[in-house]
Amino acid sequence: MREKLVLGLGGTVDYEIAWDSRVIEHLIREYSIRASELDASIPVMSERDLVVTLLAFLEGGAGGERFVASSDIVETFAARFDRRITLGGTCVRAAMAMQALGIESTVHLVSIDDHVRRLLPAGCAYLCSADHDTTDPHLIVQFNAGARVQAGDIDLRAPHPNRVIYANDPPNEQLLLSNALGEVLRDAEVFLISGFNVIQDTDLLQERLVDILRHMQQLPVTAVVYYEDAGFHVPAMSRYVRDALIGVIDVYSMNEDEMQAYLGRPVDLLAVDEVAEALRELQRLIPAATLVVHTKYWSLALGEFAASYGASLQGGITMASTRYCYGDDFTERDYREVDNRRPSVPGTRFASDLEDRMGHTVRCLPAFALTVAAPTTIGLGDSFVGGFIAALARR
Repeated sequence: MREKLVLGLGGTVDYEIAWDSRVIEHLIREYSIRASELDASIPVMSERDLVVTLLAFLEGGAGGERFVASSDIVETFAARFDRRITLGGTCVRAAMAMQALGIESTVHLVSIDDHVRRLLPAGCAYLCSADHDTTDPHLIVQFNAGARVQAGDIDLRAPHPNRVIYANDPPNEQLLLSNALGEVLRDAEVFLISGFNVIQDTDLLQERLVDILRHMQQLPVTAVVYYEDAGFHVPAMSRYVRDALIGVIDVYSMNEDEMQAYLGRPVDLLAVDEVAEALRELQRLIPAATLVVHTKYWSLALGEFAASYGASLQGGITMASTRYCYGDDFTERDYREVDNRRPSVPGTRFASDLEDRMGHTVRCLPAFALTVAAPTTIGLGDSFVGGFIAALARR
């Protein structure tokens, strides 16, 4: 059964740090950082740059993913905090979420080390393109709503919980595909594509796109191809992926941050008319068979076949919500408990109004009403993907 669900294209070793405002405030003073400097888009060439960008993300309660000039920056910053080592990458976290429900899968990896061998669940098979062990950690910083930082002229309070990822990961930047991928895809019912966002060389990206299309020729015609978007380290390169793969993708999925990045503007996620216009514009930019957008208030499918993905949307919402409440080690019992919770009132009202506004081309479901003292904000999108695919596998 593992080969029926093939999830790619690369996993990571993550350093998850415990948020400590005192450490951040010390670094603000040490590096003489001022409020006028805060900018999430500057190149991260030093630990100081990392702090400047992190504070900008915190100020808006936004999440994101940034390339750092060296893994040494990650190691230096992470060493200042309590941390734990986990596995990341969309395909790996999705596989681990599905494993909690007893659903097995095969993941495609581009790097391997003893952390991966130790932490990958027994129900997750893998194939790997690497011929030797390497470790290039990703720094995962999560903050809760209300997290406050006060130092110098900086006084920030996070309006929303979120997470920011910093990485320099050569194997994922190369994203070498295993020669065995095509063979594994021959019996696949679902194929998850993720990871192209890390590549920074245009010629290499074009080469990898040719490679994956060649492997995908082995897919059964009935297989569902699910593409999960992510923050591209070189934003302009996302267009090459869309142009190459849009014709073979069944479900093109993204979160609210990625949607707003494509549109180039913020969107009020509870304003029906504003979201409807944003979705129409998004469809023009990304003419996929089905678009999926998952947010903290609702998740939706958009397109001719939107109605057929209702159960998968609910599976994704429940899986992400379970991780939000219970973290890494949730169980199927936790999943069932969360699935019985009430949806949020604003999300329910929005979902109903949006479906009335846009008709049968959209299926929108509300998020749950969740109050959690210390929520997990890392890997929620990955867990949504796992829940969505798990529901696909069960239908």
